[in-house]
Amino acid sequence: MQPVTLRTPRLELSLPTSDDAEAITAAAADPEVPRWTTLPSPYTLDHAHDFIARAATWTEEGTQLNWAIRCDGAWVGMIGLAHLDHGGDAEIGYWMAADARGRGFLTEAARAVIDYAFDELELARIEWRAVVGNIPSARAARTLGFRYEGMLRQALSDPRGRHDGWIAGLLRDDDRASVDWPVL
Repeated sequence: MQPVTLRTPRLELSLPTSDDAEAITAAAADPEVPRWTTLPSPYTLDHAHDFIARAATWTEEGTQLNWAIRCDGAWVGMIGLAHLDHGGDAEIGYWMAADARGRGFLTEAARAVIDYAFDELELARIEWRAVVGNIPSARAARTLGFRYEGMLRQALSDPRGRHDGWIAGLLRDDDRASVDWPVL
């Protein structure tokens, strides 16, 4: 699969490059990032370069797509679609640099990725998962129209252990309007 660049009124989403490595490393030092993601902690520049190389390979193989989110050319976050080899489904994941949070970048970027996933990749379903308690991620998913589907006991794992996880889904034909979630 060839890399695809997505654009919104304020953002450019494209494959991360070595130019993003320092910004990714600095943003991953925020304790909130490893708390809610599978990123190693401490996160080093070598981790960033390895991720960037793997992201290119995953794109080429068509198994996972990752986009660096940039505003005015500056890296502000990551968003991706994983598990693309499951025939019509994918899992969305995202994280933002601390100074980019609360500015609407994430939902703007996610809408572009969701549109691409349904319109161009012709996915039927996008799944969202997060460690129980990750309220900011859940609020973003709810805003994007994901429907809360439940809690998966000890279903998410990372180098720090196993965690209960929330799960939500968005279908191609869903209206994408925000709906109530019992956990928010």
